[in-house]
Amino acid sequence: MKKVIVQRKNGFLWIRLNRPTCRNAIDYDVMNALEEILETERNGEESALIITGSESSFCAGGDLRVFHALKTEAQAYEMLAKMGRVLYKFMTFPKPTVAFMNGIAIGGGCEIATACDYRFAVPEAKLGFVQGDLAITTGWGGASMLLEKLPYDKAMQMLWSARRYTAEEAETIGFLNGVFENESSFCTEWLQDAFVQHAEVLTAYKRVAIRKWQESNLAERMQQEIRECAVLWEGESHHRAVETFLKK
Repeated sequence: MKKVIVQRKNGFLWIRLNRPTCRNAIDYDVMNALEEILETERNGEESALIITGSESSFCAGGDLRVFHALKTEAQAYEMLAKMGRVLYKFMTFPKPTVAFMNGIAIGGGCEIATACDYRFAVPEAKLGFVQGDLAITTGWGGASMLLEKLPYDKAMQMLWSARRYTAEEAETIGFLNGVFENESSFCTEWLQDAFVQHAEVLTAYKRVAIRKWQESNLAERMQQEIRECAVLWEGESHHRAVETFLKK
């Protein structure tokens, strides 16, 4: 079974995370697949990229059953920096990017969504930067990206509280651009009319945003954030919190 499914539909490139037994959590195979897709599709003909999940989950973040084996700062940094590079490629992808959260999106799942230009969800979705409950910070550069997308107070509220928000709450705070009953309604009510037909126009506008992020050293800020997470990852508080979580 492919862990990441790529589909081309109606002029759009769909990426579907496909590990439903673990709520589409990210492991090394998924990281590698995403990185390859983002590189090979940079000059594709599709108008936009949409990332979503299989079945009733978007993404539960990093797969702790895999990554809990990483004990030291150096080991953690290698993994975190790898996914951080993937999310920077999402952030600077030369076409519009959209996250459709068809279910739970927590931890790294919210970081993936933050890297996209637009974020939508189904009404029953639960969303949150829950890393603080595991005694770490966002590890893939999510906080730096979130501060580019939301006002300071709203972004920090989401990060500092480690709350799980309902879709309605997330839309109110500005994290979501809208809520749709399902993928079909999202496609017919928003996606099909969202973008002009001229791909060169879409790309030119995206370059304006990318230049802003380059000039503000976003990539470097994400790397500094990732290093801080790696330091906390090595701490005993994090390892105890993960062990407690895995026993649930």
